[in-house]
Amino acid sequence: MKEHWGGTVESSGSAPEEITVESLLRELDADASSDEAAVRPAELLEDALVSLDADAEGFRFDEDIVKHSLDELLLVLIAARADGTHGKQLMDDLDQRFDARLSPGTVYPRLHDMDAEGTVAVREMVRTKEYTISDDAEAEARVREAMLQHLAIGRFLERALADGDLF
Repeated sequence: MKEHWGGTVESSGSAPEEITVESLLRELDADASSDEAAVRPAELLEDALVSLDADAEGFRFDEDIVKHSLDELLLVLIAARADGTHGKQLMDDLDQRFDARLSPGTVYPRLHDMDAEGTVAVREMVRTKEYTISDDAEAEARVREAMLQHLAIGRFLERALADGDLF
């Protein structure tokens, strides 16, 4: 076992244990004025891959899975930048971190929908729009639900593979 994000993970590659959404969100809410450096999306992803003992160089995300979780990924990417971010930066983050080259026609409608729902706020700038989280509780609830769904499916698949009788 090793310490990771305020919880422990097994070094055997199994999914994290004792890691809560609160601890993950605290990482995202790092105050820029604190002594700790602000959490960056690259660090979040690197930590996630390390917790799974995944080869960061060889691991690639499936773009369809990224699209399926796009709202929650956008919320985390926006929250990771306390001062807000713009759509182009979000698309660059998705490309760099998740190997997903999503078109503006995929990303911007999701941002507009989350704005209409009140989860994110949009501030008109001179040449762009800046996105920030406007409803922390709703954003946290959405990220928590997605996390639980993905972990449950991952654990199911992990146990199916570990059984040895299926394949």
